[in-house]
Amino acid sequence: GALLVNERIDREELCGALSPCSLSFEIVVENPLELYSGTVEIQDINDNDPAFPSSQARLEISESVAAGARFPLESAQDPDVGVNSLQTYQLSANPNFALDVQTRVDGSKYAELVLEKELDREEQRELNLVLTALDGGSPPRSAHVQIHIDVVDANDNAPVFNQSTYKASVRENTPSGTLVARISAYDLDDGPNGDIVYSFSSHTPAKVRELFALDSATGELRVKGQLDYEEAKLYEIYLQAKDKGAVPGVAHCKVLVEVVDVNDNAPEVTVTSVYSPVPEDAAPGTVVALLSVTDLDSHDNGLVSDVNDNAPKVSQDSYDVYVPENNVPGIPILNVSATDPDLGRNAHLSYTLLQGDTTFGHLFSINRENGTLYLLTSLDHEDQVEFSMMVQVQDGGFPPLDTNVSVSVFVTDLNDNAPTVLYPHPNTTAGYTDVVAPGTPAGHMVTKVVAVDADAGYNAWISYTLLQATDPSLFSVGPHNGEIFTARQLREDDAPEHTLIILLKDHGEPVLSTSATISISVAEMVKEVLTDLTDVAPASDPRRHVTFYLILAVILVSAAFFITMLSVGIFKCYKWRKSKELYNSSRSTTYRTPGPFHHIDAVRGGFTPPSFYHQVYLTTDSRQSDLCKKPFTSSPLGSRQGTIRNGEPGMYHQIVGTASRLPTPAE
Repeated sequence: GALLVNERIDREELCGALSPCSLSFEIVVENPLELYSGTVEIQDINDNDPAFPSSQARLEISESVAAGARFPLESAQDPDVGVNSLQTYQLSANPNFALDVQTRVDGSKYAELVLEKELDREEQRELNLVLTALDGGSPPRSAHVQIHIDVVDANDNAPVFNQSTYKASVRENTPSGTLVARISAYDLDDGPNGDIVYSFSSHTPAKVRELFALDSATGELRVKGQLDYEEAKLYEIYLQAKDKGAVPGVAHCKVLVEVVDVNDNAPEVTVTSVYSPVPEDAAPGTVVALLSVTDLDSHDNGLVSDVNDNAPKVSQDSYDVYVPENNVPGIPILNVSATDPDLGRNAHLSYTLLQGDTTFGHLFSINRENGTLYLLTSLDHEDQVEFSMMVQVQDGGFPPLDTNVSVSVFVTDLNDNAPTVLYPHPNTTAGYTDVVAPGTPAGHMVTKVVAVDADAGYNAWISYTLLQATDPSLFSVGPHNGEIFTARQLREDDAPEHTLIILLKDHGEPVLSTSATISISVAEMVKEVLTDLTDVAPASDPRRHVTFYLILAVILVSAAFFITMLSVGIFKCYKWRKSKELYNSSRSTTYRTPGPFHHIDAVRGGFTPPSFYHQVYLTTDSRQSDLCKKPFTSSPLGSRQGTIRNGEPGMYHQIVGTASRLPTPAE
């Protein structure tokens, strides 16, 4: 009763791709006679290699194919089933292609080449790849196919239209041959690949081809048939530009042709009688007939005509626009909105920027059709904060009516300026040195850092911080005013020279900062400070000699002044001694001094001729002074106004003209 294999079993020959594969049989058993049925399932083994239809595949791919393009490959076949059948594909490494393995509905696998990097025939004219098919057996069986790819030198550049949509308008009574629009495309290729042929797209309706003609060489679109506004108001024409390359590149554009209505239809009056005949005794107001008027034309051509009696109306009389500084040029900042209740051209509005300032034309521009105001350049809050201008809204009537709208553009501040130190000046080569005396108590203001910030508002608030110091415990800085104070009393053991670095920060976002360096000397006298300044001055400073010469000049001037004053004193003493000797000699003479009041009275009364020159010799005691008169005809006296001129100091006086009294001893 043993069931034996009679010959080698080939599952693929018996069942092909059918799974599971089974064989049915019957067994007759004698004595007693019995009939048994049985089934043998033939299990698959991985005894077949995957096989490609051919050992080599050849593809031609244009170098102009964009990345992402897919190229199906012939599939391998494996007669085994289940896991022993074809399971996957592998592609040899390369920089341009990747392999995408897909699964069909029946579970079979197929592969596609995916272009990841565009080809360039000038770099590589051909590629050789190896595609491997693998089944799922253990070990797996495989098959290989050589893929040879020829890179075709293609028309690299397709034509490009200078705009995707063209707009044109033409009157309905325009004669045949009138130019409607001229489309233009360019191709960067040379030769036939750069020659462009214009034509209608394949889906252009036949009616459009009957009404319009396109020149294939120049791209001129002209009227061919009779246009009728009442039949069609707008035509949407699709055109294409194709070069003459082997694989021609194609570009498409659209032309929108608006048919403008012409008043070519007269109004039609329809009379509907509702009460006829009319009796002679009909009451006033009785409806006799109903009239209706129609006109096939459109807009103004089909209405009771409009009068331009309404000026444009704006939504608001003025606009305030806030623009941050350092803006991107060309941005829209405002849309001026206006309406006009008139009809047709009387309601067509145009917007104009009135050039009150000639510089505004370089800064602002307005769209004439929709009133959008554009900023053409980048603004700076520190240069100008506000711009005021006028926008005129005008309709298309005759005569036109207009309305003006005022626009104010305010430039808001951004924190784009760091604090600037005014004192001490940061660019000077010689440092500023402030002086503080030893033993100075705490709280004494030594100096002050002066700074400004070109920004405005909160961005210009400056705070001061002591960043670094020779002795941090000795000085402090006011956080809001930059004043530098002594934090404690100066001691004898403190350093004679101190350098402070002050950090200045604004309160903007982001925070901008700068620093200032302060030099402070602890000195008792100015001479010490000058010596210190001379010591610390840079050797390369060209002005160090000027300081020396200035100090030397001060010393020389002081010495000259002292010598002059000493000489004047000696000279006065000498004159005083001479006058003393003269006084002693005059006391021994018998000359009697006339009464002083006699001469003064004569002068006061006008009896003394103006040509007299008076000399008065005075001593320290006026009662012993001598008074004498001498004629002096050349004296330039022209009035009686008294003039007293000092001669030799303290001793010799000249009195000219009128005198009200003699000098007192004190004088």
